[in-house]
Amino acid sequence: MLSLGSPFPLGASLSAAGLNFALVAPRAEAVELCLFDGTGVHEQQRLRLPACTDGVWHGLLPSGQAGLVYGYRVHGPWAPHDGQRFNAAKVLLDPYAREIVGRYDGSDLFMGHDASQPERRDGRDNGAVALKARVVATTGTATLPPGHARIAAGDRVLYELHVRGQTRLHPGVPAALRGTYAGLAEPAVLDHLQHLGITTLSLMPVQHRADEQRLLAMGLSNYWGYNTIGWFAPEARYWSGRPGTTPASEFRAMADAVHARGMELVIDVVYNHSAESDEFGPTLSLRGIDNDLYYHLRDDDRALYENWTGTGNCLNLGEPRVLQLVMDSLRHWACEFGVDGFRFDLAPVLGRDAARGFDARAPFFAAIAQDPVLSRTLLIAEPWDIGPGGYRLGEFPPGWLEWNDRYRDTQRGFWLRQGRDGAAGLGDFAHRFTASSTQFAHHGRAPTASVNFITAHDGFTLRDLVSFEERHNLANGEHNRDGHAHNLSNNCGVEGPSDDADVLARRSRLQRALLAVLLLSQGTPMLLAGDELGHSQQGNNNAYCQDNETTWLAWIGASDPASDMARTSDFVARLAALRREAAALRSTRWWPADPAEGTPGIRWLRPDGEPMAPADWQSGTALAILFESAATQDADASWLVLVNAGAEAVSFTLPQGPWRLCLATDPGHDHQAAPQALGDGAEVPFSSIRVARR
Repeated sequence: MLSLGSPFPLGASLSAAGLNFALVAPRAEAVELCLFDGTGVHEQQRLRLPACTDGVWHGLLPSGQAGLVYGYRVHGPWAPHDGQRFNAAKVLLDPYAREIVGRYDGSDLFMGHDASQPERRDGRDNGAVALKARVVATTGTATLPPGHARIAAGDRVLYELHVRGQTRLHPGVPAALRGTYAGLAEPAVLDHLQHLGITTLSLMPVQHRADEQRLLAMGLSNYWGYNTIGWFAPEARYWSGRPGTTPASEFRAMADAVHARGMELVIDVVYNHSAESDEFGPTLSLRGIDNDLYYHLRDDDRALYENWTGTGNCLNLGEPRVLQLVMDSLRHWACEFGVDGFRFDLAPVLGRDAARGFDARAPFFAAIAQDPVLSRTLLIAEPWDIGPGGYRLGEFPPGWLEWNDRYRDTQRGFWLRQGRDGAAGLGDFAHRFTASSTQFAHHGRAPTASVNFITAHDGFTLRDLVSFEERHNLANGEHNRDGHAHNLSNNCGVEGPSDDADVLARRSRLQRALLAVLLLSQGTPMLLAGDELGHSQQGNNNAYCQDNETTWLAWIGASDPASDMARTSDFVARLAALRREAAALRSTRWWPADPAEGTPGIRWLRPDGEPMAPADWQSGTALAILFESAATQDADASWLVLVNAGAEAVSFTLPQGPWRLCLATDPGHDHQAAPQALGDGAEVPFSSIRVARR
């Protein structure tokens, strides 16, 4: 039997008195706690939660222990057009589940509605197959110190990776650990990342997810993982299953290993929607617990969902209890798992309501700002969604970083579209190179608020960016209609793989130029995992459902110093080292600064050495960027970046020197023993960058 227990904390919590259960469901008429055997298949007991306090149903099970498997049946009216979808025939997952038993298989048995008559409730019992929670014992104290940003803002270099794809084919990882949290913690993996100069690992979603019914029917899965259903539970698919470990313990050990290397750990989180999809989707958790509370429903018909995400639904963070769910989840990952920061998928949804739209002072942002733990973590927004007014680049609160897609598009247009439609000019290049002040230089925000990237998980890899004119997404089962239709960047003249030496050389040159401009730009650089290896997805620019060799990084040849893979990795490492050495290149202050004040200043020069005039910004493909120290400072702090995105070599007249060449993106300089002394001038080949130090 259950005693009254307590309405807090939410979820299942152990104490000396037993196991307390608390579930937010203010519109429910009754809630049954369903206890299952260890497999989660056989329902053994149903117990009604005896009390409801302020919309929280609760009860205490004196005999409850860690390892118990449970779910809920929530009773209430079936009235979809009033926003209510209660169905006690369906067992529901606790939103606060720390470990999840079972996997959604796409069966219509998970539907709360009748598949043939959606207006009617489906009366079939799904207890044997439903997702359930397993009670996890806690120590009462965090195993790691609370998460917080560990790297100085100007020093940070992000690396976006997928836990499974990073190590699934890695020969230096034991076979049993490949594709797992434990595999990511292996020395061979972390050695590589440290060699590259990475400071911050940004993991694609690791919270428990459910695959879409459509993908399951095609034998595919949501590989990227942006379809969360368990916001407190690590995704079990990335667990090795070793005896004596759990998904949570293995994730914590991985976080420890990352921190032991002095690096940060950021996770991609999805609080904008759930895996329950639209009105035709499954009833797994929130929909059956209190649909009208958890989701944004349409005012004209509350049987329908607002769909600012493109996935069918949006969580309503304007509701205090839903906001509490998100905040509790974030604190759980920061305090229990030691996560140092979060990248928020489709972040405008978190600050939007149907009446007022997006607001940077919305409850979610206010809650983060005042939280003593979360306010110290690294906060990164994907600043767009598909809702009305959904593009909000530069509009997030001070302290937040934002993915800067305009940086991406400008650099692609400058380096890969010269002479073609969509080319970017010198003015656009310079603006993005210096951290996009138009978007970010306000309210005290620093240049590091701009997360600069050339490629990310969503789109072409770097190698494919310079190799394909069109997408090749047929394997996704959507008749090649998904993803961006055209690659408006490839300027190599040949589509797809090629054996032509000139084509391969040009592609390599462009990749290196793009990597260089990324690491040399002001702001926070982000590399996509595998770009340093030349990873190709064979033209698939939307590989969200490809859990196979398409997305798994191929490491064969990475250990061979003579391979292109190893040479490119070494090149990235030299770029990162140069960024660390040259303080001006990672300045956290906005340009221009006055050298007379004792801080470096920036000067923009034409190839002939004269200052850029207003008309010069409108045309041309080459310029010099001079970071100049005050006269009283060490002259070695002056740096010169020579940029040539044109199709022909350009001769530059250099400022007063002497200058030493420190880096060249074009071939032939990888094994230079010492910096090369430059005279009064330098020739920069086509599609190349050179960096010199005075």
